[in-house]
Amino acid sequence: MSAQQSLNVPAPHVPVLLDEVIAGLAVAPGEIHVDGTFGAGGYTRAILQKGAARVYAFDRDPDAITEGEALAASSGGRLTLVPERFSRMRQALAARNVEAVDGVTLDIGVSSMQLDRAERGFSFQADGPLDMRMGREGISAAEFLNRAAEEEIADVLWRYGEEPKSRRIARAIVAARPLERTAQLAEVVRRAVGWHAGMKKDPATRTFQAIRVHLNDELQELEGGLEAAEQVLKPGGRLAVVTFHSLEDRMVKRFLKERSGDVPSGSRHLPQRTQPRPAATFERVARPVRAGAAEVEANPRARSATLRVARRTSASPWKGMPS
Repeated sequence: MSAQQSLNVPAPHVPVLLDEVIAGLAVAPGEIHVDGTFGAGGYTRAILQKGAARVYAFDRDPDAITEGEALAASSGGRLTLVPERFSRMRQALAARNVEAVDGVTLDIGVSSMQLDRAERGFSFQADGPLDMRMGREGISAAEFLNRAAEEEIADVLWRYGEEPKSRRIARAIVAARPLERTAQLAEVVRRAVGWHAGMKKDPATRTFQAIRVHLNDELQELEGGLEAAEQVLKPGGRLAVVTFHSLEDRMVKRFLKERSGDVPSGSRHLPQRTQPRPAATFERVARPVRAGAAEVEANPRARSATLRVARRTSASPWKGMPS
């Protein structure tokens, strides 16, 4: 039975930039890959169909792991589900006697599966409890908004949502407490900023993004995941990262520019570097890839997606991950 024929579990949806991600990964038969953000399994399925010998699929969301069991069962032992944050892929792989892999895929942010389920509280498109916890642990969005000081809420909205009206929104949130539902929060934000039907983007978008990123430590997780990928990729291994917001994309772009040696020359106004820069761990990075018009029309979420692909060199990692 072929690799394609053995994967007989229906795919719930097609992830964004799927063809471009698989092309960037250049999956070859017999390889070992990591899908750091399994979600509904779209990238993992495609990697397996290309003939990968083994895929280690990470997800901190217990729902994703549970729902991925059918795909794992149909993979002929080639898919291993790992209920863990992708920033800990080095430790998790080592525990499974895997020292290096041929490819790592990261799809940053909330999954379609999480967004589409109102009970998870990630979206204001349908009313649900204010939760937003990817791993079903820690404090919920409702607990944060109902307990935090106004200044802290404003800081989160500004830092993680780049919300220019963060103080006004934070003040409105505190005045409206307690908040328990996504529809409540969305309405508070809309009133605070003076929303009207002519606006192209719902003003609640930035607020929901900021709270989610804060609660789930997403930027710290991304930083750790990039360093972990640098650790586990073998020479010639490929890294593919899909982001949906400028904050994450800037982090990925900066990391890859630095690790590839593509950094600005020193300024005569600043102290000169006294120690040599470590050898580049990634080859010079290709231009970012974005969804075409046809994909955006079929899936509006693809509009903000950016893919960056890089190939690992044989240089030692710049710094080790904590145990």
